[in-house]
Amino acid sequence: MTDDGEDAAVLGNRLRDALARYVEHLADRGLSENTLLAYQRDLDRYVAYLESIGRRAPDEIAGQDVEGFVDAVRTGSDGRRPLSESSAARLVAAVRGWHRFLARDGITVDDAARAVRPPAQPRRLPRAISVEDVERLLDAAGRGEGPVPARDRALLELLYSTGARISEVVGLDLADLDRSERRPAVRLAVGGAKQRVSPLGRRALSALTEYLTQARPALASGADRSDRLAVFLNTRGTRLSRQSAWAVLRSAAHRASLPDADVISPHTLRHSFATHMLARGADVRVVQELLGHASVSTTQIYATARDEALREAYTAAHPHAR
Repeated sequence: MTDDGEDAAVLGNRLRDALARYVEHLADRGLSENTLLAYQRDLDRYVAYLESIGRRAPDEIAGQDVEGFVDAVRTGSDGRRPLSESSAARLVAAVRGWHRFLARDGITVDDAARAVRPPAQPRRLPRAISVEDVERLLDAAGRGEGPVPARDRALLELLYSTGARISEVVGLDLADLDRSERRPAVRLAVGGAKQRVSPLGRRALSALTEYLTQARPALASGADRSDRLAVFLNTRGTRLSRQSAWAVLRSAAHRASLPDADVISPHTLRHSFATHMLARGADVRVVQELLGHASVSTTQIYATARDEALREAYTAAHPHAR
């Protein structure tokens, strides 16, 4: 007959043995060594928590134990570092996966984590840059001699003027442009047969006209039949790629010495377009149409970004704000 200490050790090993079986199962599925180590690290913390509350075997774990662990990792009440919402969500996903395995393999009768949901992820607001930084970016794109600076200025002006995605702009053909003085516009392919028409601002129209009349002919001299109708060409006369357009923006951001130039992307101009429109009183449904969003709830994120900026400005400036 074993003493109580030996019994506890045997029962404790049942948790560790079940965890080892799960990690082996994950390895058989082809997960990388780094991923396996991450699972092991997360679930080791879970098992240590279970042992601290007296659980010694998988079939002793109840749903309230899993919920208690979720609270512990968010608050640090288990004596370890509290986790961010995203890290806690990752850890809870690992716990849920282990409990599904335990129930599926008959190690436990029920899935104790079935009703437990990961912490809600904070909604990330789109990153926008100021109107002043947009101006600096556009000016920097047009610096230099030859056809390329004119193309780069036109490209970025068009992105900011329409709020278009980079794939929509590099996919433009000449027939998609309406440069009439009265109602200049551009036809953008959203995907498949779906299209939308976006008005073209005066600045973008001017930059585009300069590029098409003075710069594009030089770039198009080497274009083959498939690319000669593309609006934006590279120096080989073929259609500008998404990667090259990304490089154009990143290079201009560095030349303009913008803060966080390394993380500015073509989507930054799309976010800035929406945020600046809403800040100047545009109706959210109008911005929804211009962006090509299927749901207005997607567009309302930009309104939240605008409200956050207003709140920060108020807090910083108003004498009674703090």
